[in-house]
Amino acid sequence: MQHKGLYLGLSALALLTLAGCGAKSSSGSTGNSKYAANQELNWTVSSELASNDLSKATDTLSYTVLQNTQEGLYRLNKAGTPKNALATSTKVTNGGKTYTFKLRKNAKWSNGQPVTAKDFVYSWRRTLTPKTASQDAFYLFQVKNAEAINKGKKPASSLGIKADGDYNLTINLTINLTKPVSYFKKLLAWPLFYPINQKAVDKYGKAYGTTAAKTVYNGPFKLTNWNGTGKSWTLAKNPTYWDKKAVHLTKINEQVTESTTTSYNLFNSKKTDETILNGQQVKNNQNNENFIKRLPTGSQRLDLNENKVKAFKNLNVSRAFSLAINRQQLVKNVLQDGSVASKGFVPAGMGNNPKTKEAFNEEASVKSAVSYNLTQAKQLLKKGYKATGTKSLDLTLSVSDTDSSKQVAEFVQSALQKLPNVKVTIKTVPYVQLMTQQNNGNYELTFSGWQSVFADPINFLDVFESNSSYNTGGWKNKQYDALLDQSENQYGNQPVKRWANLVAAEKVLMKDQGTIPLYQQAQPQLLRKTVRNVVYNPAGVPYDFKLTYIAK
Repeated sequence: MQHKGLYLGLSALALLTLAGCGAKSSSGSTGNSKYAANQELNWTVSSELASNDLSKATDTLSYTVLQNTQEGLYRLNKAGTPKNALATSTKVTNGGKTYTFKLRKNAKWSNGQPVTAKDFVYSWRRTLTPKTASQDAFYLFQVKNAEAINKGKKPASSLGIKADGDYNLTINLTINLTKPVSYFKKLLAWPLFYPINQKAVDKYGKAYGTTAAKTVYNGPFKLTNWNGTGKSWTLAKNPTYWDKKAVHLTKINEQVTESTTTSYNLFNSKKTDETILNGQQVKNNQNNENFIKRLPTGSQRLDLNENKVKAFKNLNVSRAFSLAINRQQLVKNVLQDGSVASKGFVPAGMGNNPKTKEAFNEEASVKSAVSYNLTQAKQLLKKGYKATGTKSLDLTLSVSDTDSSKQVAEFVQSALQKLPNVKVTIKTVPYVQLMTQQNNGNYELTFSGWQSVFADPINFLDVFESNSSYNTGGWKNKQYDALLDQSENQYGNQPVKRWANLVAAEKVLMKDQGTIPLYQQAQPQLLRKTVRNVVYNPAGVPYDFKLTYIAK
């Protein structure tokens, strides 16, 4: 089963500010509003852009840029409902296993070529081809033969997607599904499922998507002024976009600011139109007319790499590390921004029991896996030392170089060093570099984050399957794998049984301390009140600026 979520380091999570999750909405009504003469939006992000290739992107910022510069079958509206984009009609047959789409005929790429059904076929095959090394290819495994193709067992041509002419597209879901995949249309609104122009890939080869100029675009905006490593870039209105009349912004200037102090000062000097807030800034801006409170469905955790530190394979050691961290103190005294201490790996807002309506994070909570008890932690660590022949642990905690990462790292460092013979050294690196290190399993301790694509516990639980490309710390559990496999491949049309399996899987993960959940991070924000109609998705790629405008 695939792990349906978005990869987030702590700095990447700071990019999330989800509309509809707080006291105020960032969306405005176009009713009687008048547009400002200057339709230029200035935006801050907390990390560099990692990729402009939808087959290779893994993080929220990359997908946000792709969502605004490319387009697929659907776009999500402000309610999170998929609405036609390149698709003009959808027909579902074969018991929910076959989707047939009619495509609009007036869509073009920025190189002048028409967008056709063949571009979807090419894109999906390219993502799944092993040599592409797409870390998110698993999302396509519901499509017939997709997994076998990705494992090199079948040719890409056998994929259950075909183009019937230029504007008819048929997608066959995997044959082992016993009911329609209820969230499939939402997946189709996600950039990984968008088309790719083959002419551009053939032209640029391995360099495709590595700079703004080495990509073509079919969405509302085009990425410009990005050389692959820069601290700033621009999303400029795309003159070849089929629905360009609906696009009001001429430019979105995005600037990397690792420090919220910097972005806050830029906002107050009117050099940017939004900023994420830290704890003290939240206190100072509760009554600010631009203040928006957010609690996205993303969580932060501490991962222990069993492949690098053998002692972490011992349950007493991993439990000791978890028990040494006071999460309530972390969110109240360090973050101070409305973040919530984790009750488990899966955060709040990821669904409710179909029968009892109890929230997943409440029903699946294993208190001992997220509690604070330093005395017990010390006792367990001594047992772990004895069982593994360990006398001391001298560890490196790898984190991104943002303010929030450093603050949390210092808190966790202090907490863990209260354990007997434990020393923790903090290593800060730029987020894109950290992401590469994590993907390669090159860490001992690290902060990892995850953001869902849609609101279902499977979005998170898949991360720790044994064969997950994101499970780089070495924790594996056959019972856990079996529960997830059964929930998705046998109980797809039995929601109560499926739910019970997902709850059981979360409990296995937590009782075995496969990871150490920390908190669900709030994302309070100042967004200038003149910025209207930002479409925000609380359970996936956050920002869609297609309909955004600046009011007078």
